[in-house]
Amino acid sequence: MPHLPTETPWTVSQLTRAAKRAVEGSLGALWIRGEVSGFKAWASGHWYFTLRDKEAQVSCTMWKGQNQKVPKPPQDGQEVFLFGKPSIYEEKGSFQFAALELLLTEALGAQQLAYEKTKAALEKDGLFEQSRKRALPALPRGIAIVTSLDGAALRDIIRVTRTRWAGMPLYVIGTRVQGPEAEGELVRALGIVNRMEEVDLCIVGRGGGSREDLAAFDLELVCRAIAAVRVPVISAVGHETDISLADLVADVRAATPSAAAEIAVPDAADLQQQLAHQASRLAGGLTRRTRLASERLTRTTDRLERALAERIEEPKRRLELLGAQLDALSPLKVLDRGYAVARRADGHVLRRRGEFTPALPVTLTVSDGKVQLRVEKEG
Repeated sequence: MPHLPTETPWTVSQLTRAAKRAVEGSLGALWIRGEVSGFKAWASGHWYFTLRDKEAQVSCTMWKGQNQKVPKPPQDGQEVFLFGKPSIYEEKGSFQFAALELLLTEALGAQQLAYEKTKAALEKDGLFEQSRKRALPALPRGIAIVTSLDGAALRDIIRVTRTRWAGMPLYVIGTRVQGPEAEGELVRALGIVNRMEEVDLCIVGRGGGSREDLAAFDLELVCRAIAAVRVPVISAVGHETDISLADLVADVRAATPSAAAEIAVPDAADLQQQLAHQASRLAGGLTRRTRLASERLTRTTDRLERALAERIEEPKRRLELLGAQLDALSPLKVLDRGYAVARRADGHVLRRRGEFTPALPVTLTVSDGKVQLRVEKEG
């Protein structure tokens, strides 16, 4: 049987109000020390940030009236001293610290020091060099996804990938992406990718969060495991403004998990449209080339015909000239002018009077035929 309330229950507002009075009444104003994270200065002039140490963190606010006394805003990773009052933000029921004074120091917080040390080690080994970045495959055979099974990042990657290329094989290796166990699980998951022959691209990352939430992707072992993956890696850690060491080590950095999926696979519809456009251009090009070839062939044929006609015309003129000359020298032309040719029976042409001997048969050729004669006597 459920326990029924024996008295009038409190409302949520009453609870948070009582908690606020208890915190403020028992603690009062005090100094705290920690490392600044997620600092944001709003247009209103108010500051919002997190103060943290190795084991805990607290949300802090510093109103415009108080922060104007600070020489300059604090930087993420910087250690500061805050004087203020712990309280409960009733609207959200969250614990916060309202800062009244802020003292800047030049020291870095412990986590920032660890970050800088890891960054220097990775940079020394050349893991940030552009020369080692590998090109992504135009169309992967399969994609390994290293992320949390419960996170929105996985859903976003699957949704975008299925929209762009429905048949793309996806292999999900689940892992924690924050907390003390995330480092070991991420390293293990990335090692599994190296044994998967069916993939030639890897996406590693998670959705957005505070700097503390993304801290696993600044760890040295995780970054070195990313660098050791045998296939190109897209890092998609947090939101667009979040840049982790994993982003710097990976072959390609994506602003979000959704953007990683867009980078990883082409859009099938766009690709089909591009292919259709290229086919149309190719067909048009072939048509133009065929037309140009036809026009060139026609022009060439015309030139050949003119050249051939010119080559024929000159010999023709010469032949006509020679024919005219030959015709002018023809014996027939001479006969036409009243001359005749006398020949003996053997065809010998009689040119002198002494050759006309008595009783000699002679054939006389005139312009319109031949006449048979016999010489009677010498003239």
